[in-house]
Order: sequence, then structure tokens, then C-alpha cells
Amino acid sequence: MSQGQNDTLTKIVVISSDSVLPIDAAMRIYQSDTNIVIKETCFGTMVTGPRDAVNRVVREVVDLDRNHIFVKERGFLPGDERRCRSSRGGGPRPGFHYLRHEVQMLPTIGKALDAYDRKAPLKEIGSKKKLDVDKLEDMIKSEL
Repeated sequence: MSQGQNDTLTKIVVISSDSVLPIDAAMRIYQSDTNIVIKETCFGTMVTGPRDAVNRVVREVVDLDRNHIFVKERGFLPGDERRCRSSRGGGPRPGFHYLRHEVQMLPTIGKALDAYDRKAPLKEIGSKKKLDVDKLEDMIKSEL
């Protein structure tokens, strides 16, 4: 399939727990005057439609809080047999558990992006030195 402006595209919009309410983002999507399909999920909202319409709506949502609203493109269209739970016999969708893990990290990522925008100075983090082999041998011998 070509990557023209009218290709069908699905993007997942995920909102950090320290950002606007998910309903605020969903309402922004519902209010858009575009030919898109919207599906609310436990992690956010999936927006499917023509590439240009989806990209425009997603930009509007991200503008609500750009450092705390995250977007990822869905790799497979809804109903694709490689990902569809009905053709796989149920259970969580592949990638569900990783997405759950990613969502937990969003507040930290958002705070880092806020600090970056403020041009906050970076903190020096000392690296741990490797344990000298002789010291390790001494520690092992002293425990025996």
C-alpha cells in the first residue's frame, strides 16, 4: 500500500495520569469535524481514518498538553487476523502488557520533558565504579 495522504491510519492516544482528564482529550476528538472512527480503550483513545484527518485531530489533542499526551501509530488495522483476539482464541492482545508498562512510565517522561522545555540544568549522576577483583576475592574469603 502506498503512503499517500488518503491511506487509512490508526493512532493510539495515551494520556499520562498527571495530565488533562482522558475525557477532555476524547471530547476534543469527538468535536472534530472529520471522517474518523474513535474507540476509547482502557489506555486512551484509538483514532482511525484517513491519514490527514487522523494526524490533524491527534495534533489538536496533543496541543492540550504536549509533554503529557503521547501518541503511537498502531501497527495493524483493527480486525487484522494476526492481532485480533477473536481469531487467536481470546486473551490479551499482543503488546497489551507492554503498553500497560509504558503507561506507568508516562508521568516520569512528562516531567523530564517539562524540565527540558524549561532548560533545567542536567544533574550529574556519578557512575558506579566496578568492584576490584582483589576486593571481591577478599570479600569471598572473609565470608568463608
